[in-house]
Amino acid sequence: MNKVKTIFRLLLGAFMTYAGVSHLTFNRLEFVAQVPMWLRFSDRFTDFVVLSSGVVEIALGLSMLFLYKHKAVVGALLALFFVLIFPGNLNQYFYHIDSFGLNTDSARLIRLFFQPVLIAWALWSTGGWQVCKEWISKLRSKS
Repeated sequence: MNKVKTIFRLLLGAFMTYAGVSHLTFNRLEFVAQVPMWLRFSDRFTDFVVLSSGVVEIALGLSMLFLYKHKAVVGALLALFFVLIFPGNLNQYFYHIDSFGLNTDSARLIRLFFQPVLIAWALWSTGGWQVCKEWISKLRSKS
């Protein structure tokens, strides 16, 4: 099972690195559709959001590939990142924005259900579930 998890962790790391590079290059305009309307203060800021999220994706992707000793923390951080960017997916659905070949409401709606899969993939393939439980426990004890 560890080999299967390792393969899936490496696949996700490669996917995230590729997605991050695409933010900075050939899919830069496509990713504008993912920036929520409430976060679009100006065209320059929207571009900054696209570029900075791409840099974060590259960092997380490379960390998934190379930081084996810290894979659980990286997996938990990647899962958190997937939660944080979910409003962008909702934005595309609610505002009927065509991007990445998602040109129908049905296609955009189906895509929303893939985000929990990515979260589970990041946590399962890295052992990040335990790290998330520890973080939640610490947050609860502080309140």
